[in-house]
Amino acid sequence: MSVLSNFDLIFFGATGDLALRKLLPALYFAYRDGKQPAGWRILGLARRDLTRDDYLSLLGDACRHHIPAADFDDKAWNAFCEHVDYLSVDGTDPAGFAALKDWFAQSGERVRVFYLSTAARLFGPICEGLAQHGLVTPQTRVVLEKPLGHDCASAEAINEAVGSIFAERQIFRIDHYLGKETVQNLLALRFGNSIFEPLWNRGSVRDVQITISEQVGVEERGEYYDPSGALRDMVQSHMLQLLCILAMEPPTNIDADAVRDEKLKVLRALRPITAANIKEKTVRGQYRAGAVAGKPVPGYLEEADIPPDSQTETYVAIKAEIDNWRWSGVPFFLRTGKRLPERMAEIVVNFRQVPHAILPPSTNSAEPNRLVIRLQPDEGVKLFLLVKVPGEGMRVKPVALDLDFAETFKHRQWEAYERLLREVIQGNLTLFMRRDELAAAWRWVDPILEGWRAMDEPPKPYTAGTWGPAAASALILRDGLAWREET
Repeated sequence: MSVLSNFDLIFFGATGDLALRKLLPALYFAYRDGKQPAGWRILGLARRDLTRDDYLSLLGDACRHHIPAADFDDKAWNAFCEHVDYLSVDGTDPAGFAALKDWFAQSGERVRVFYLSTAARLFGPICEGLAQHGLVTPQTRVVLEKPLGHDCASAEAINEAVGSIFAERQIFRIDHYLGKETVQNLLALRFGNSIFEPLWNRGSVRDVQITISEQVGVEERGEYYDPSGALRDMVQSHMLQLLCILAMEPPTNIDADAVRDEKLKVLRALRPITAANIKEKTVRGQYRAGAVAGKPVPGYLEEADIPPDSQTETYVAIKAEIDNWRWSGVPFFLRTGKRLPERMAEIVVNFRQVPHAILPPSTNSAEPNRLVIRLQPDEGVKLFLLVKVPGEGMRVKPVALDLDFAETFKHRQWEAYERLLREVIQGNLTLFMRRDELAAAWRWVDPILEGWRAMDEPPKPYTAGTWGPAAASALILRDGLAWREET
């Protein structure tokens, strides 16, 4: 049976940017590349008073803009649209749920997925409305889009409200980074290759760097971004998830709870960062006017919907440490920011030097082996080794063994949401956060937020188009190291 057979997928917030830019295009690709299944439906829900034809027109314009022209097939698109419907529904209005119940009248028993692409404050009321109108069945699943709260207490309140309606096995807390092809390859790299596991510990790894950089600023999202900032928006979710996959112990199998149990252990082993050590362990910055990719851009305080006295951070660098047997003494450096020189997500594992150098010092043999895992924009893996330069004498240089996914596999890479939606429909929770995992991440982040408030210092300024505040270089330099772009 095709993964897309016999299900109903209902989007709350179906006219929003995420649904039109990512979610519906992902489903189009899944349909186009499938086996032309029948018997499934997609329903868009939003407050906008649109007819079905209005919505399909809006959806078509958006998808033609966001899907490459070479991948857009008019025949496949028209067939896909036959499965798409729309209702004007306010998630806080009981009358809307009555109309939704009527829509389900002829569904029968099938998988039913509610995707909540709305403000998190609506998650509880929407779930309560679904339950009150008898729309929650044993085969129902609910997808919760980030951010889930602004601290541990608010996240727990949301989880409590949703958890009173749905069992934990029915709740899919989505983080689109976990759907990226290269993140999947982290599992394959670590646990499918015997050469890495003996080296994946404090004895062989000197340091780990995780970077997620963006060229864009807040754009049209100032009203959302300013109450959040980079720590909540990126570190609490994406970056900690990457750290967990990198650092976790081998699970007994690839089942959802086996993997998530090991990730939870990493989060619980993170050394706390508090007011006592926050200046030595963290840097927060905010971009000023500058130029990115040769184009002048305004500073954060000049962006739309940003208060002129905002102290929200657009850049964060953190030295994280894991207090367990495998990683004791190995620093994990995290950094993320907006208006940086390059759009890039990358993991760098720097290995230790050889125990005894036998090559002449002039050979640059001081350069350690390095594993670079690139998540975006061009997904791939590079392993840097020292090799001899052809010719006379023993002169060596770092050379990369380069695995470029696009070049190697010669077919379109799945988008992250495409994979994650398929996993939801199949009921596979491996790539989604469990409730205790989310709480553990917030418990580590909350003291950092509290420490910054206690410092009562503004974020350090950095010019748009640079790699962040100078203090971020000083942070890693204290360990005698440098960020990869600066070496």
